[in-house]
Amino acid sequence: MTGHFEDFIARARRALLGSVAGAFLLSISGAFAQDVTAPPADSAAASEIEKFCTNIADAARDQRYVLQRKDLEKLKANVDERIATLETRRAEYEDWLKRRNDFLKQAELGLVDIYKSMKPDAAAGKLEMVRPEIAAAIVMRLPPRQSSLILSEMSDEKAAMLTNIISSASDPDTSQEPS
Repeated sequence: MTGHFEDFIARARRALLGSVAGAFLLSISGAFAQDVTAPPADSAAASEIEKFCTNIADAARDQRYVLQRKDLEKLKANVDERIATLETRRAEYEDWLKRRNDFLKQAELGLVDIYKSMKPDAAAGKLEMVRPEIAAAIVMRLPPRQSSLILSEMSDEKAAMLTNIISSASDPDTSQEPS
């Protein structure tokens, strides 16, 4: 399951880096464009215009490079921020998956078979005294008919608590912040 998430992160990185590279290439294309000037009116005015253009060409090019660099730095910061967000969500997902798997393993210690053979009223009384996480794991592993009978024999508060735990354990969308 984490393989799909890692593939998603890799694709997101490639897409963002491709966007940054494309923006860079589009922004530098203007630096190599040739200036087309009108034909000179006379040679004295033409040489004066040529001197002026030559004098400011380097400053204009440098200014373009500075603006392009600022744009690229902003894009890089945005990409880094998105990658950090993805890494945070990946860590949340892995933590949730580990807790869920640990939760399910607790029910596999043979307790399910014990509670399967009990009468619903007796099982309900015993499960009310057990930690809610363990009780929910056991109820979740029992057949639906037997689980419903046990939950109906429990107090309303305990049954509601177990139901909330079971529903959150089976919900794949338990991220703290929706995407």
